Amino acid sequence: MKKTSLAPATHMMDEDLAVTSLAALAQTQRLRAFRALVVAGTEGLTPGFIAEQLEMAPSALSFHLKELSHAGLVSSEARGRNLIYRAEFSRMSALLAYLTEQCCQGESCAAVPAPSQTKKDH
Repeated sequence: MKKTSLAPATHMMDEDLAVTSLAALAQTQRLRAFRALVVAGTEGLTPGFIAEQLEMAPSALSFHLKELSHAGLVSSEARGRNLIYRAEFSRMSALLAYLTEQCCQGESCAAVPAPSQTKKDH
């Protein structure tokens, strides 16, 4: 049986979980909803607010939030009569760590500035 949870010592994820997470984000509306939740931070957002912000039908948003939730990228909690959705920052961080684990052959990577679009000779 394959392990599909975060490894406690390194907070890394396995390949299957990374694929599941990336597949959930590989759709425009889901990516937009996830990004809106990331921007909202730990306060989270109601589905109604997300639907309005993204100009999306509530039924479509519900489907996308369910997919993100199944991938472990968002969580929800009842607050009175509303559901509050939040990005799961630990899962997002684990996915980023998985994607960059062997970056630069395991060496510390320095940001490389983008080449200048225009060069002026003086």
